[in-house]
Amino acid sequence: LCLCQCRMVCKEVPAETMYDVLHDIEYRRKWDTNVIETFDIGKLTVNADVDYLLIYRKDYIIMNYSVKHAKYPPKKDMVRAVSLQTGYMIQSQGPSHCTLMYMAQVDPRGSLPKWVVNKSSHFLAPRAMKKIHKACLKYSEWKQRHNPGFKPWLYPEQATLPSIPLSELSIQRAESLENIDESSLTEAQEREDSD
Repeated sequence: LCLCQCRMVCKEVPAETMYDVLHDIEYRRKWDTNVIETFDIGKLTVNADVDYLLIYRKDYIIMNYSVKHAKYPPKKDMVRAVSLQTGYMIQSQGPSHCTLMYMAQVDPRGSLPKWVVNKSSHFLAPRAMKKIHKACLKYSEWKQRHNPGFKPWLYPEQATLPSIPLSELSIQRAESLENIDESSLTEAQEREDSD
């Protein structure tokens, strides 16, 4: 699978707003039509859940990759994609502009040939970035109506997630991906896997 990389200057979007939009799960359900289900499972430390990292100044890095957790086994009639590495870098370009850089290496699994995945990533990634930019332009207004002070990605004391020991997680590595095409699972297999 190829590594897809994109860069976009986002006028009228401060870096802080971009960072909030990429973290706000409630808002993501509104603007990202590709999300079927999303929720937080837990936190590793007071400042880190499984999928993000805040760095210095007004620049932000958000990185994620797929992990397996015994409490969240495969689901019937679903194909679980694997993020080998996915990330955003947000750089402030002043008080009202930022640059968004996106990198992704994802295996959607299932029956899609790798060449189709590689080819489609070259137009799907830029389309996704435009969608993110559009969502950022609407975020301030939306957030004012939806729990405006709640930002646990910025204020760890607001987080109510349970702690997850690292020992409960295992990384999905590219060289050792098992078949996780879940569309052929039966209900019995699903129950057996979760016991």
